Amino acid sequence: MKSGETMKKMNLFSLAWPIFIETALFMLLGMIDVWILSGYNDLAASAVGTANQAVSIVTIVFNIIATASAVMISQYLGAGKRNSASQTAALSIVLQLCFGILISIGFLLFHRPLLMLIGTDGQLLDFAGRYLSIVGGTIFLQAVMTAISVIIRNHGLTKIMMYVSAGMNLLNTALDLVLVPRMGVTGAAAATCACRLIGCILLAVILFTKIEKPSVFRTLIPFPVGQFGMMLKIGVPSATETFLYNLSQLVITSIVLNCLSENELIAKTYVQSITMLFYLCSLAIGQASQIMIGHLVGAGKVDEAYRQGRRSHRTALIIMAITCTVGVLLRGPLIGLFTDNPEVVSVCSDIILLNCILELGRTTNLVLIACMRGAGDVYFPTACAIFSNWLLSVLGSYIMAVVFGMGLYGMWIALAADECVRGMLMLVRWKRGRWRSKRIVRPDASDGEKEVTLQLQHNAT
Repeated sequence: MKSGETMKKMNLFSLAWPIFIETALFMLLGMIDVWILSGYNDLAASAVGTANQAVSIVTIVFNIIATASAVMISQYLGAGKRNSASQTAALSIVLQLCFGILISIGFLLFHRPLLMLIGTDGQLLDFAGRYLSIVGGTIFLQAVMTAISVIIRNHGLTKIMMYVSAGMNLLNTALDLVLVPRMGVTGAAAATCACRLIGCILLAVILFTKIEKPSVFRTLIPFPVGQFGMMLKIGVPSATETFLYNLSQLVITSIVLNCLSENELIAKTYVQSITMLFYLCSLAIGQASQIMIGHLVGAGKVDEAYRQGRRSHRTALIIMAITCTVGVLLRGPLIGLFTDNPEVVSVCSDIILLNCILELGRTTNLVLIACMRGAGDVYFPTACAIFSNWLLSVLGSYIMAVVFGMGLYGMWIALAADECVRGMLMLVRWKRGRWRSKRIVRPDASDGEKEVTLQLQHNAT
């Protein structure tokens, strides 16, 4: 299908709503653990939040392969090269499994030292250690699920992912309700792993009955070195900005952990769970916009791409404003879902108000960074992340929370400053149009066929 025909069938809503539902269900999988654990023990719920920060860092490795394989599979299918698409699919599954097993072994052996490195101690370390050893020790299941889901989506079976996500959430909730009262954090971890195992099996059955044959792995003999190299070239720049952000959050946690009171630490976990709802729409709009901008820039329609980016940004800001307003008005009942501790409720209520400023910057970043990635401008967001994440977010958190003694409030101010400054930089970048010359897909390939040539831009300006 030609680019113009494809774009006629695309609009922001049709692309964003399936992504919204799938992402919401995925986020709910983690929130359910925290919510049910909060009824068991507030500190146990906080421990799960701390452990999941460590997990989020290593999943960046999976995202590198997933991002690259999504681009390659879609390009090969568009060019009619079905065998190459199958080879890329097989390679992504094998690589994800291998990296997943290595990381799982690392978590099994070093989960306590890793948690101690970020400042976790006492009963919090015991709770987090038990959870991380189980969930981290079976992270290879998540790796394989990530690989298979990318393949399924790029073959057009997007609704299947929503159904699988819904089923996993229902199962996870049922298992949590049964296991957490009896086993605490161990039960929550076991429920998560069981859901991942069942989800992985379901996706594998779908993959090998509807899309590929198990014999597809024979295409990896001899090993496709060129395909692997292309994965790294495409995936690493796109994932670095996200990696730096998550790493900075982990460093911030280790810096401020010892200066936060137990109630502030608990409030931090609950607020982060609640505010996921605030930026979920922006995340979906950003991912949908990335697809649209990629098609438009690839077709040479850079002016239309610019206008689409502005429309997406405005839409996301409007939805964010509505969501934050509702969240602020309903913050009492929302916090009450997690705890009735009056001090925790008071801190959470204040932070949710302060978080509205942070969401203004975060919405701009989620949408415009995705647009720039779609246009091929992958280095500028990374350069901004190095500057802003570490100078404003990390150093700012230390100064505000530790030096000035403002605790969780100081940390949130620093986080908001980081998001807003980066948001301003992204907005200026998009308006000035420096991204117009950074596209990585060249439709005018020398062979004159539909095959595209991927060329990575190596300057950061």
